[in-house]
Amino acid sequence: MSDEHVHSHPEPAPSPPEPALVEDAGSRALTEALRSSFFVIQVIMAILVLVFLFSGFFKVGPQERAVVLHFGAPSVKGNDALKGPGLHWSWPYPIDEVVRIPYSEFQQVQSSIGWYFSSPEREALNITEPAGASINPAIDGYVISGDGNILHARATLYYKVADSIRYRFDFVSASNAVQNALDNAMVYAAARTPVDDILTRERLRFQEAVRARVSGLIASDKENLGVSIERCEVRAIPPRQLKDSFDAVLTAVSTRDKVLKDAESDQNKITNNANAHAAAIVNAARAESDGLVKSVQAESKYFSDLLPLYQANPGLIVNILLFDSFGQVLTNAQEKWYVPERADGKPWEIRLQLNREPLSFKTNNPAEGMP
Repeated sequence: MSDEHVHSHPEPAPSPPEPALVEDAGSRALTEALRSSFFVIQVIMAILVLVFLFSGFFKVGPQERAVVLHFGAPSVKGNDALKGPGLHWSWPYPIDEVVRIPYSEFQQVQSSIGWYFSSPEREALNITEPAGASINPAIDGYVISGDGNILHARATLYYKVADSIRYRFDFVSASNAVQNALDNAMVYAAARTPVDDILTRERLRFQEAVRARVSGLIASDKENLGVSIERCEVRAIPPRQLKDSFDAVLTAVSTRDKVLKDAESDQNKITNNANAHAAAIVNAARAESDGLVKSVQAESKYFSDLLPLYQANPGLIVNILLFDSFGQVLTNAQEKWYVPERADGKPWEIRLQLNREPLSFKTNNPAEGMP
């Protein structure tokens, strides 16, 4: 065998041609599809980021404040952490959290610790629960007055938030703390006030005592809740089982008060009339006294002026005064005669002609005369 024959190998069979063009078209299509998908994903992610960022805008109402918590803690310390009314921005949750706090509007809590049981439906319709044979301590609340009587009482407290940070973050529930203070004040004030004062005579004083107690509790250094009390309304009624008895007492008290007011009115009327009459008498006496003093002063001046004339001619002055006196005494006398003493001391002889001339009658005719 020749070397050429030994080293020769059979030639392999020709392989089919590779679809190069087909693979290139598919790769390009896949690449374009992936590129388009990545672009859509990027656009969606950008939109989500924008939505995420824009979701951080929030609006605070005119009657509230807001605090932004950054990972659970206020982002700013003190009162500067409060966001006022208007539009604000913060990182969306869970990075930041916006806590809204009532600021200027009234908050309200009600104490029913001393009130009887009533279902919410009946409360909404203002329907009184029927009274049982006695108070059930398991469901009925009550308070005890200072003189040992049982009665029902409840109070409604209206307040505003003064320190929003302390009110919201220093207590688990500041409203519950205000509720507890109001319950304490109800029991405290009732235990120091007689039942008649609570129900009739001193209702406003009892209400003010409850308010003062609540104010003292929530403003103390220990329980400073950061709120300011606006007003407190208290309603107290006797036990429903004794309503008729208490109504009779109230009627008697009302009748007594009316009688006392009528008597006081009559007393004032009589006293005023007596004072007016006394003042009239005093004024008349003063006027008469002034007139008498002036008259005496005038008489004194008259006699003082007459004294020199009397000293010069006593007889003349005496006769003048005597004539004046006769004129005053005998004012109604038609004729007056005065007989003075004679110079020699002997009496005068007076002769009177008692028969008078007859009266003549006058007529309308002058020619006619009397017979």
